[in-house]
Amino acid sequence: MNTAPLATDSLSTWLDYWSHVHVTGIDLGLERVIPVAEKLGVTHPAAKVLTVAGTNGKGSTTTTLAAILNAQGFKVGLYQSPHVYRFNERVKLRGIEVEDQLLVDAFVQVDQARRECDLSLSFFEATTLAAFVIFKDQLCDVWVLEVGLGGRLDVVNVVNPDVAVITNIGLDHTDWLGDSIEKIAFEKAGIIRPNIPVVFGGQQQIPQAILAKTQQCNAPLYAVNRDYFYEACADGQSWAFASSGTTLKLPTGSLALDNISTAVAAILLSGLTVSQDVMAQGIQTAKLPGRFEVCQIQNKTVIFDAGHNPHGVEFLLKQLRNYLNYNQNYKNIVCVFSMLADKDINSVTKLLKDTVQLWKIAPLSVPRAAELTVLAEALGGEAVEQFDNVKLAFKSALDQTDNNQLILVCGSFHTLEAVWEYLEECQ
Repeated sequence: MNTAPLATDSLSTWLDYWSHVHVTGIDLGLERVIPVAEKLGVTHPAAKVLTVAGTNGKGSTTTTLAAILNAQGFKVGLYQSPHVYRFNERVKLRGIEVEDQLLVDAFVQVDQARRECDLSLSFFEATTLAAFVIFKDQLCDVWVLEVGLGGRLDVVNVVNPDVAVITNIGLDHTDWLGDSIEKIAFEKAGIIRPNIPVVFGGQQQIPQAILAKTQQCNAPLYAVNRDYFYEACADGQSWAFASSGTTLKLPTGSLALDNISTAVAAILLSGLTVSQDVMAQGIQTAKLPGRFEVCQIQNKTVIFDAGHNPHGVEFLLKQLRNYLNYNQNYKNIVCVFSMLADKDINSVTKLLKDTVQLWKIAPLSVPRAAELTVLAEALGGEAVEQFDNVKLAFKSALDQTDNNQLILVCGSFHTLEAVWEYLEECQ
């Protein structure tokens, strides 16, 4: 499709257009993107920019950053991916999803700029640049940007950040980023710029690639458990943050404490003035679908978590243990589970096996879905029930569990999406 839609066409028409403009959906590299970004005037925004890379926790960290800064009264542009329900979730102004027409108007500008540069853009590149155009046109004070894949060659990296945040490094997207922690860390470290503060929130030894990049850029590095510390308080409702010259007591919020603390560290280093009361307010309002999201459905407790790699599932289990410490009435866990075929299914299921008493598995209805036989084989002789689709698996879990059983839905965003669709259909 070479004929561009019009400014009067629908958002879905434009999204379909961008999915066909370039030959591949993922095409890492900035050679094509930079000339278009420069023509659009988005590479050096007047705003303060906080860029967040990492294997897991980017969504929770960027959500917390934006919630706190919005609460302080800044006009914040938040860019995240992927979305769960609607594409508009990817681009928020002051915490609210942008309207279709704002996206369409930005797409018109992006398409005109790429044609003037005689360049092709992938779906992700075009839609990311559109977010930047919106933030620029709307005169945002702060841009909070989540890196899509890696860092060094991701389109988000055309903008120079004032603070670079790396949440953690794990083995994921190895086909694109490399097959070792150091190779992946090298890609993530690509967001670091000369003389800017860098926050590393990973619960692991700091990779050499990150140390080397910060030294090369003379960028001060602030690492968790070395330069800043956090600890949950005994009441389960609050936590303490400490760094050189700073001690704070803050509420826990609904997102993972690892990521909330990383966001707080980044804000303290950003040069933006934020009060402790506002930090507390922002933390309590920060919410994100599918990140250890606890819901009551038909009087049953259901936890949704989008963890889809070993690092993400380790994180899920850590939060689950904390949750069960404060809610000791649950005797066992029933897991509604499915994954994509290109993920590390064996490692994920191995981590979950000791925690889950009954599995309800089903294939996803997307092209990269793992086959039911693959899921069943990974679980071996465990207590496994098989279903034709995730909706049926979840319905069975709701119908057959009692109040002493907790339902866990995990393995992929697509698994969560199928359950949310089922719940919408039931309303």
